[in-house]
Amino acid sequence: MKLSRPVSWFLAAFGVWSLIIWSTFVKNLWKDSGGQAFTNGDHSQPTAFFWVHLLLAVTSLVLGVGIGVIGVRGVRALKRA
Repeated sequence: MKLSRPVSWFLAAFGVWSLIIWSTFVKNLWKDSGGQAFTNGDHSQPTAFFWVHLLLAVTSLVLGVGIGVIGVRGVRALKRA
């Protein structure tokens, strides 16, 4: 299956966007300025909030990288053709 140029670039850009957004989210989750992710603030007792949001972020990062790889492969295939 061949992807069009705009679709390939969109998927590659989505992968980059996903990396930027979700890595920032994980950094902010780790900093925990609101006091929801850890019970006593010293990162010793993660809460359910932390684990659910970490799972969300990791899943989104993996899917974003996969989508980005598909986009980059599409762009590279179009350059060869």
